Amino acid sequence: MKRAIAAALWLGLSVLSPGIAPAGEAGDAVFAERGPWSIEGRDLHWSLHVEGPQAPGFVPVRDGSLTLTQVIDPTDSQPVLQLVQQTDSRTRRIGPFPISAGDPVLTFFLEQVTRDMATLTGGSPFYIRNRIKEALFQGGRIAAQQGGSVASFQPFADDPNANRMKGFETLTLTFLLGDPSQPIRELRAETAGAQPGYVQRMALQ
Repeated sequence: MKRAIAAALWLGLSVLSPGIAPAGEAGDAVFAERGPWSIEGRDLHWSLHVEGPQAPGFVPVRDGSLTLTQVIDPTDSQPVLQLVQQTDSRTRRIGPFPISAGDPVLTFFLEQVTRDMATLTGGSPFYIRNRIKEALFQGGRIAAQQGGSVASFQPFADDPNANRMKGFETLTLTFLLGDPSQPIRELRAETAGAQPGYVQRMALQ
């Protein structure tokens, strides 16, 4: 439940509206309106891989998956979206998410990065989350690639607390984008160098 609530906070900022809009081209591309997510009968699947240093509370994932599926909400019999995460040791369901809202997979990815970084550095997830939001909505770079584009962001490159981030000051978020109406093809978070050696990678199957 806590994860669903936290994801909903991200989701609230991923819905483009006159009052909430990315300032940069890279952010515009990542937060493009890919909904409504009417996917009845054709679940979408992403591979999921997470690696990093051994630490209490940090859970690496060698060969996991994330599935976006459409279900019926028992409270009002309306279709909603649900994520199903499969890791090496467990399966869990996350949601529900509205069909007409932002990208639940992007929401999941950003929240997972936030929580992993907080776990591995001892930092505040609220501070980390806000810095990532600032980077996504106000910065980043985008480059054309055959069949699409790549948007990248470095949320902590100039952070005044970089010396306390245990290597996460090098964190880069990368998104492989195709047609704006289609799901993000790959989402990657990666630090540079051997320490802390953090990687989270999701690829559309």
